[in-house]
Amino acid sequence: MLGRFVPPTGRGVRVDTAAEPGGEVSPRYDPLLAKVVVHDRDLPRALAGTARALAELDVAGVATNRDLLTALLALPEPAAGRATTDLVDARLADLVPDRPAVAPEAVDGVLPVTAPLLGAVVEVAVAEGDAVAAGATLVVLEAMKMEHVVPAPAGGVVTGLRVRAGDVVTAGTVLGGVVPGEVGDEATGPDGTDPDAVRPELAELRERRAATLDGARPEVVARRHAAGRLTARETVAALVDEGTFVEYGQLGIAAQRARRSLAELVARTPADGMVTGIGEVDGVACAVLAYDYTVLAGTQGHTNHRKTDRLLELAAERGLPVVLVAEGGGGRPGDTDVAGFSWLDVPTFTTMARLAGRVPTVAVVSGYCFAGNAALVGCCDVVVATEDSSIGMGGPAMIEAGGLGVVAPEDVGPTAVHAATGVVDVVVPDDAAAVAAARQAVGLLTGRVRPGEPADQRALRTALPADRVRSYDVRPVVTTLADAGSVLELRPGFGRGIVTALARLDGRPVGFVANDPRHLGGAIDGEAADKAAAFLRLCSSARLPVVSLVDTPGFMVGPDSERTGTVRRFGGLYVAGAQLPVPLLAVVLRKAYGLGAMAMLGGDLRAPVLTLSWPTGEFGPMSMEGAVRLGHRRELEALDPEARAARFAELVAGSYAQGRALNVASAFEVDDVVDPADTRDVLVRALAGLTPAP
Repeated sequence: MLGRFVPPTGRGVRVDTAAEPGGEVSPRYDPLLAKVVVHDRDLPRALAGTARALAELDVAGVATNRDLLTALLALPEPAAGRATTDLVDARLADLVPDRPAVAPEAVDGVLPVTAPLLGAVVEVAVAEGDAVAAGATLVVLEAMKMEHVVPAPAGGVVTGLRVRAGDVVTAGTVLGGVVPGEVGDEATGPDGTDPDAVRPELAELRERRAATLDGARPEVVARRHAAGRLTARETVAALVDEGTFVEYGQLGIAAQRARRSLAELVARTPADGMVTGIGEVDGVACAVLAYDYTVLAGTQGHTNHRKTDRLLELAAERGLPVVLVAEGGGGRPGDTDVAGFSWLDVPTFTTMARLAGRVPTVAVVSGYCFAGNAALVGCCDVVVATEDSSIGMGGPAMIEAGGLGVVAPEDVGPTAVHAATGVVDVVVPDDAAAVAAARQAVGLLTGRVRPGEPADQRALRTALPADRVRSYDVRPVVTTLADAGSVLELRPGFGRGIVTALARLDGRPVGFVANDPRHLGGAIDGEAADKAAAFLRLCSSARLPVVSLVDTPGFMVGPDSERTGTVRRFGGLYVAGAQLPVPLLAVVLRKAYGLGAMAMLGGDLRAPVLTLSWPTGEFGPMSMEGAVRLGHRRELEALDPEARAARFAELVAGSYAQGRALNVASAFEVDDVVDPADTRDVLVRALAGLTPAP
């Protein structure tokens, strides 16, 4: 009860209160006694006035926080204008003196039991004369809508109970006492001492979690395995390092409560068809998102959109690589528990697109991937797909609705088609191989250093045919230079005149770009230029050094080539090379002719941080044969066929002698000519000197 209440007064002082002497302060809600407000145009005067007002406040009968507020005003932060919302927490030790707990003392052999706070008695758990163990519940008080247990201070016998349910007590009120003494097994003990006890709410949680796991749906899992596929949870388990995955949104269900029961949604839409979380992939913390095709065909519902957004936002905030397992049918029209009508205000695609260039993103497609799921795939740096997948920006239903005919899902965008279009970077036979490729891509794109063994470098001395006009496969050159087993080639079926691959060089991830003479003689066409430019941008964002292996007669030219827009596409390759923020190291294997060779070199022979050539290297503004025909056309036309052939061979030999690597090196147009078997060693030493070790 409020015994005395005299609020402060004076200029600039306002007190908001409904309290009056004799009034009772209820423990059932926030006991705000009064609000003291002091205002002044000058902050120091306002603080001083507030301190005076608190000093003048005269209250008796109830405890107040006046001492705490007075101490708070005395701190230097308020006067300096540096008071923040966490000031009380930060300076609590200065505001509230540390008062050591004092054990109750027995009076006439009785240990008093007192109320620890102002509250209402809601339960008296014992009766006079009951034997109790130390810590047993004696009385339960309610304050601020929370119940507080008052325990027995020692084992013994209850005596002198003074309260009953409904009584209101203040802090320090004696509730009863305990006569200390030995008690038998029949004595009331403390509550909740069984650590193995399962309360109803915990049992419910366990049941709900179990419903999300594969074990709760054996028939669905059996059908999945019969089709030769992993479940979404099996895929995630294979993808992340064991024991590292923390799942987000496991208990989510489809937003369809308006038309389906909760029990049905829990059973039929576990995790709303998407497994999301954070786990380590090859030792790298990643955001992992896996659509579950066995739940509503892996469609994008309201809840799983929110899960997706949550993980992508975390990826942006924390710099986490993203691995997306994207099997699914796109947007879901059946969700009912959502506001709005268009579904065009979903931020998922914006959030995913904004990750481009900021964190590595890898997509895995196994099965059908249409519409919104495919849109997310298209935003990723590396796309891995199984041979039997089908990817399309619209599924069969959308195609038919648009009047475009009836198409089977497997015919919408088969992997074979998208390997040729460049949509798919890596084609694999099955889910297990897809997971392995994704793990490899994450390790390479994140710069993870792993010790590697080199191949026998002597094989490079015979990697090129002795005949300078005979084609060869450049891939063995890449795999021999790189650490054994480390090469991950990207988009081999697209832009076939250029090979692009992620690999490791003495443990350090790098990017390889190389001309393939088997396609157009190594000439760079529009697709190859697009492929190489995109790869250079990928290496730029992943901060991977680039090794360029040059063997090209130049850009593909002529009317047919121009009809493919090569001027812009070739220009894009120059831009990508000129903007590389990472070291570029070039090795001329054989032909380095014209503008195409310059593009492979990042713009010119001086653009790389190191330009090497093999002894087989040959350099010039265009192919030697073309240069002779163009520069000596009139001379050759004046000769008879036999003399013309002899003179042509003579001129070509002379051009070749001028453009040979050793001759070019003598003018210091390249940095060095190396034994092919020494190439790897030179590149490794150059990278060690040019880039800091991770």
